[in-house]
Amino acid sequence: MGRNAQPILLAGLSIRMLAELAVRAGYDIVALDYFGDADLRALCPSKSLRRDYGLPYTAANLVDVAQQLDAAAVVYSASLENHPDQVARLAQGRQLLGNAPDTLTRVRNPLLLADCLRAGGYRFPETAPATQPPSLDSGRRWLWKPWRSGGGHAVRFWRGQQPETEGVFQEWLSGMVGSAAFVANGQTAVLLGITEQLIGQRFAGAAGFRYCGNLLPPRLPRDELHALLQELREMVRYLALTFGLKGVNGLDFVWHDGRVWPIELNPRPTASMELVDTAYDLRLFEVHVQSFAGHLPTFDLETVVTDGRAAGKTIVYARQAGRVGDTGQWTGWGIRDIPYPGEAIGRGQPICTVLATADTPAACREKLKAQVARLRAVCFQDAAVTS
Repeated sequence: MGRNAQPILLAGLSIRMLAELAVRAGYDIVALDYFGDADLRALCPSKSLRRDYGLPYTAANLVDVAQQLDAAAVVYSASLENHPDQVARLAQGRQLLGNAPDTLTRVRNPLLLADCLRAGGYRFPETAPATQPPSLDSGRRWLWKPWRSGGGHAVRFWRGQQPETEGVFQEWLSGMVGSAAFVANGQTAVLLGITEQLIGQRFAGAAGFRYCGNLLPPRLPRDELHALLQELREMVRYLALTFGLKGVNGLDFVWHDGRVWPIELNPRPTASMELVDTAYDLRLFEVHVQSFAGHLPTFDLETVVTDGRAAGKTIVYARQAGRVGDTGQWTGWGIRDIPYPGEAIGRGQPICTVLATADTPAACREKLKAQVARLRAVCFQDAAVTS
């Protein structure tokens, strides 16, 4: 029996992870995303924009289809946080188990986020709108970030060229890029996990600032991990109260010169959720749902961040176009977001996600690399390479 009389609709660009966590927590769900991967179809009732409707991914297309599905409540995932108007449509006639559209409008504005954090005494990299390009003579390096983006898409170093889209300039800081997962109830928050982001990793087939996975916890010395945890704990409580955040959220940051420099707030379930759920034996979908009734878990991250096991994930991108072979055994290899046998994958497109656990995050990264190498050796085996 599920915990709900009617199913909860899960909607987003890729929803397998959230669906897996919901089923693990005992919920009845119906899923809607773009990809419609094989393991999602095996997990729960689901619909895919491209497979069932022949539609490209847009937030409007996703919501148009969602309005045809029966569900008492809805949880959204990436990249709907960039489309508050579509989230409002998605929630019509349903309980919204996610941050409200007005909250999204505020927290996804990087200039407003910077002002709010600085007002609370926190750091934020210098950030300027497209109309105020920074000087290149200062010796500092600058990034160009689209206003609505995700996964590092279109983020690049700015070298004085005319910006192509709406966005912001942000000072680039050296250091580890990380992400904090936390759950909030509109007043306060509980920190659930800290991960190191894998960005532009060659073994994953990524480059530049493209997101390709996480390691939980980060590869940092114990004293730095605890310092990071203490600073993030206070920061997410401040953000929850300032913006009225609810549910599971993510805060991206740079660990620079021994301090946290937040760079982006993701006001919805994030990619690191399944690592926290696995490594710390938390049922994060249940935690997410319960937060909307005001309930937050009692959780001692201080202990498990250094004494618990490590977990990691990598999104594997294709280095060449091809058609995948037999994917029937992939689930047993720690692979998720699985394509169908014979499915065409374009160069640079995601093939799947690889998961791993180990005693340390460094060992976990090496295990991920080995599993990715094994996958690449057989991925397009016995399948014709596309033109």
